[in-house]
Amino acid sequence: MNQLSLSKWLNLIIVIVGLCGLLVYAWIVPSLGQAMVANYPEFAFSYWPWLILIMITAVPCYIALAFGWKISKNIRDDHSFSTENAKLLKWVAVLAVADTGFFFVMNIVFLLLNMNHPGFVLIALILLIIGIAISAVSATLSHLIRKAADLQEQSDLTI
Repeated sequence: MNQLSLSKWLNLIIVIVGLCGLLVYAWIVPSLGQAMVANYPEFAFSYWPWLILIMITAVPCYIALAFGWKISKNIRDDHSFSTENAKLLKWVAVLAVADTGFFFVMNIVFLLLNMNHPGFVLIALILLIIGIAISAVSATLSHLIRKAADLQEQSDLTI
């Protein structure tokens, strides 16, 4: 697969993930929240805090998608192994761990405020593990790309 087609695939995947996220954040989450309020009216007071929390967690996800778009552009421009891509992947790692950590801490806070169920905290723990895994993969890729960029720079200087 050449760089142009790889870049197009990455862009397509980023657009699809962005649209799926928009569907989840704009339609599915509010609908599930309204259904929860209809079935359990005693939790009606926690609908808006939860909705705001979930919308806040969307921001780092879309920032990471924007960084992915920049990385895809760099791949298209034949700058796959660049320090810029390494920095962008490092930021994706930071965003992933910060977003999942924030979500987990807020789950605990909501549990202490009696606005959460312990079952949701367990689900948040699973999401925390997934976020840490994404962060670890991004940090590893960042390190490898930085090493490859250094090797490429040394190779360019010796020729």
